[in-house]
Amino acid sequence: MNTTPSRTTPSTTTPPAGTTGPAEGSADAVTEEATAKDSLVKDPAKDSPAKAPAPKDATGTPSDAADSGTAPDDLAGQSADEDDDDDDDALEPDPFDEARHGVGAGAAAVVSAALGVVALTGAWTGRVAAERETLIGQIQTSGGGSAAQQISEIYGDAWHTTALVNGVFAVLALLVGVFVLVRPAFGVPSERPQPTWVRAVALAGVALGVLGVLISAGMYFDLFVSLPTAGAPARG
Repeated sequence: MNTTPSRTTPSTTTPPAGTTGPAEGSADAVTEEATAKDSLVKDPAKDSPAKAPAPKDATGTPSDAADSGTAPDDLAGQSADEDDDDDDDALEPDPFDEARHGVGAGAAAVVSAALGVVALTGAWTGRVAAERETLIGQIQTSGGGSAAQQISEIYGDAWHTTALVNGVFAVLALLVGVFVLVRPAFGVPSERPQPTWVRAVALAGVALGVLGVLISAGMYFDLFVSLPTAGAPARG
């Protein structure tokens, strides 16, 4: 009895004609998948007309590149124009600032000129003070007195009082006018010069003040007109 196992050789089956083996089928499948992926992954510029390259102009430069090159220049020109406009606005003087400039100095100059006019023409204060002196003189000479004493007490004191009051107004006009003229040289310097009309009015006030001081001094010391004197009584 034969105890040796029989060996069986695997039978190889030949595929029917017209068919491919497993290895060849898998290779074809991989090739088809790669082809499909290649067909899906395409150049976006070919499929989408919106993403197509910009047309070139006559010089061969793309229009987008030309626009991108000129856009910064336009923005730079616009910003330069705006800067020029801002500089012009900054250099142009503000009418409100111009109107406010020199208001205080102008008012002081007008006051100086007015005080000078009052010093020359006289004020109601001087008239009231003169009438008071006249009344005091009448009271003092009512009990009796010489003619010279009556002239000095009633007329002379009133005359001198009027000259003194006018002299005070003249000194005030002189001081205010000088202050307006020398003010720009002291304190915080101003960016704008003092207006011409302010200096002119201040000079007028100074001139009137000096003239008023001279006239008042002449009246007070009887330089122009002396006090009247009483004549000697006629003898019979």
